Order: sequence, then C-alpha cells, then structure tokens
Amino acid sequence: MMRKANFEKVTSELSRKLGVGTSFDIIKRDIIIGTKKAAFFFIDGFIKDDIMLWLMSILQTLEREEIVPNTLTKLIEKKIPYVECEAIEEIEKAELFILSGSAALFVEGLDKTIIIDARTYPARSPDEPELEKVTRGSKDGFVETIVFNTALIRRRLRDPNLRFELVNVGKRSQTDVAVAYIEDITNTDLIKSIKEKLDKIDKDALSMGAKSLEEFIVGRNWNPFPQAKFTQRPDVAAAHLLEGHIVLIVDNTPSAMILPATFFHFTQHAEDYYQNPAVGTYMRWVRFFAILFSYVLTPLWLLFALNQNLLPEWLDFIGPKKTGEIPLVWQFVILEFGIDVLRMASIHTPSAMTTSLGIIGGLLLSEFAIKVGWFIPETVLYMGLTGLSMFATPSLEFSLAIRIYRMMLLVLTGVFGLYGFIVGILIFIITLLRTKSFGGINYLWPLIPFNRKALMTIFMRKPIPEVRYRPEVLRVKDIDSSPPDSEVEE
Repeated sequence: MMRKANFEKVTSELSRKLGVGTSFDIIKRDIIIGTKKAAFFFIDGFIKDDIMLWLMSILQTLEREEIVPNTLTKLIEKKIPYVECEAIEEIEKAELFILSGSAALFVEGLDKTIIIDARTYPARSPDEPELEKVTRGSKDGFVETIVFNTALIRRRLRDPNLRFELVNVGKRSQTDVAVAYIEDITNTDLIKSIKEKLDKIDKDALSMGAKSLEEFIVGRNWNPFPQAKFTQRPDVAAAHLLEGHIVLIVDNTPSAMILPATFFHFTQHAEDYYQNPAVGTYMRWVRFFAILFSYVLTPLWLLFALNQNLLPEWLDFIGPKKTGEIPLVWQFVILEFGIDVLRMASIHTPSAMTTSLGIIGGLLLSEFAIKVGWFIPETVLYMGLTGLSMFATPSLEFSLAIRIYRMMLLVLTGVFGLYGFIVGILIFIITLLRTKSFGGINYLWPLIPFNRKALMTIFMRKPIPEVRYRPEVLRVKDIDSSPPDSEVEE
C-alpha cells in the first residue's frame, strides 16, 4: 500500500524527474478524493481540458464512504466514468504514459497508478498526399498522428484478424511504432523477424521517423535502391496488407513503410487501379518506358553522338552539328546538377513562387546558356525528356537511385565510349541482382526467379476478379484471396 510517506516520496520524485516547476507544460494538480490526498500528472497541450475538468469535478465531490474499502476497484469501475482507464504498478511505465500524453492519477493508500488516456494530439486533417495523387479514388492520406493512421486503415479493413502491435523504439524518444499485419495471411517468420529487429534497435531516438527506422531494419549499406516502400495512402497500405505484407506506422510520420518490397513495387501506382484495366495497362507501360528512358536516354544519345559509326543510316540525324564550348559529357553533368539545384530550390521556395522559379530555371537559364554557347539545343532537349521521365516514376526514392546510376553511366560513356557504356549497364544489372529485399527475397522477383503468372500481373493491370492468388514469394498462410466455391454458392 502507498502510505502517506510513500505517496509524498513517489510524487516528489516523479515531479523532480519530469521537471514540474521547471518545464511549464508539465502539470501536477493536487486534489482531495474522499479525504485521501491525490495528484494528477499530465502534459498541457496533450490533455483534453474539458475531460479533465469533468473528471476532477466528479472526484473532488466524493465522500470517504464512497471509495473505502477497495478504493482502486471502486474508482476504476464506478467513480471514473471514462472509457480508456487502467491501473499499472510500475512507476517507470506511468512516467512513459505521462510523457505520451495520458494523465496519471496517484492516490494516497494505493499501490497502483491510475492511467486515464484522455490525450489529444495537435493534428492536421487527412488531406490527399502530394506525392501520390489520383484522378479518382479516395482523397485522404496519412497524417503525423499514429492513432489516426491506424484508424484510416481499420476503416478499410474490418477484418478481426487485422493486428496493430505497438512497440516503443528509442531510449529517449520512446517513439510509438505500430506493426500492422493480418494474422491469418502474413507469414509468421516475417512478423517475428520484424519484431526482433525492432527490439534490437539501440538508439536514443528515431530522429527522422520512418526513414531512420528503415535504415535499422534493412541494414547499413550504401546501395541506393530502396528496399522498403513508403506510401502516404491508406488504401495502398490496406491493399498490401491483404497481399501478406507487413506495414510499419511510425508516430509523427505521415507515411507508412511496406515490407518486403521488390523492384517492381516501385513501378506501380494507385492510379492504375482507379482506371479501366485497358487504360491502367497502357498507363503502366508508359511508366515502364519512362523509367527506362530516365536511365538510358541521355547516355545512349551521348554514345551515338560520340560514335556516329554505330548509327544506322535512318538514324544519321542523331548527333549535334556543333558541340558548343563545353564537351558534351560535361554539358549533361552540368544539366543534371542544374535539375537537382532547381528541385531543391523549389522545395525551399514558398508555394506561390514555385511556378515562377520553374519558368526562370527551366526556360530562361537554358535559353541563355544556348545563346552564349555553353550548351547545344540537343543536350537541353534530351535532358528535359529525361527529367520528365524521372518525375513520372511513382517512387521518389527509386527515382533518385536511377539518377545516381544514370550519372555514373554518363561519365563512363563520355570517358570510355562504348566500353564504358557496357560496363555502366553491367554495374547496374549486377547491383540489382545482388540486392536482397527484407526477408532474403530476390529484389527482381518475379523476373528472377522467373514466375510467369506473377510477372504478367505486374506488366498487365488485370481486372480485380482475375487476381486471385497472393504473391507466393511472401510465403503467406492463405495463398488464395477468394473464398472457396462452396462459400460463394452459399
């Protein structure tokens, strides 16, 4: 039992640790409940003021006879009319609850702390994500509050087997991370592996949220190809959960991490599924060609421009009549850096000025550079086409990885010609072959190892009723996404 001396000691020690009186937002509210001393601890800004006023008005009017004996049971079951209320023993756990936004009630004579989850977080509305817009379909997206994000997924999946397991990561930040999966679909070993990696994280905080968490999970390497897919759309997260993937949701991060992810996950977009299958297939092929062009177009043109003998007669128009003051390879390298500078400048520019910045950077500067003889029109044209293809790539992380290998291929081609081009392509292919996704899955699946049916599902946007089986590479518990024929007939 927490006698008077123990009550004073515990509340004083907790006040010291939390910084009551030093930090203006840490509140300790002393009250009397039925002649017993009590103290509320909570953080101003996280707590619902109207709920706390209502609870204190009830508790402060209680008589001793109403709560004695069995004070804890009577308070929780009869006198505190709030949904989320529980009793805990550990002071350290109570401290974590307080810092997470809940209110902790300490009562003289009790050996447990009453936690009242009356928290509310500063939050914005779930607007449509900027990076994953669709012409049709839902317009809501993830926000920085983990409870809202899990609710957005739960709204789409009313499956009793959907699980959100909460884990705290970071010794100081104690960041909430929700591990989402469907229990009777997702591979148990995959779930176990994720949890083990989360438990092994030994760091003060996840400074950059989900991105910091990704680097702990997929490993420490310099491979630019992304091995985890990020999405800001709850419908995309729900679709991957139904396939057997695991979704990690990190508090304070407006996106979800999908594991495992392969090369072809970064070539698909929700827009494909909000259109007719024929239209969706066409859009998907256009996107495939755009990704290919974003990697190989400028190095290939440079190769032909420097080696006219490699061109057939019907393509003899390719190649510049004048090369300008700067060698062709360095023209492309400068333009690559110019696009990066323009992109970074647009990020740091107020929204109302980004259009003007794009016009100045993309049109005026390139036009003047051609007039003074730095660049030739062809390099600006092909770099512009490459830039458009790059921004057509659905995943920003994948697009940036392609850019790194494109610049490598450009330099190798400009310096070593045809042999440099071949070596650059080989480096790209070997890197893809050596890359493994989470769980040891081949990054190029279903191309390697070859799976014809799965590959056709990627290249063709099939009608939804025809997509019956889940990806076998995930080793799911239930491979068939359709009910048995007997259930359909019933």
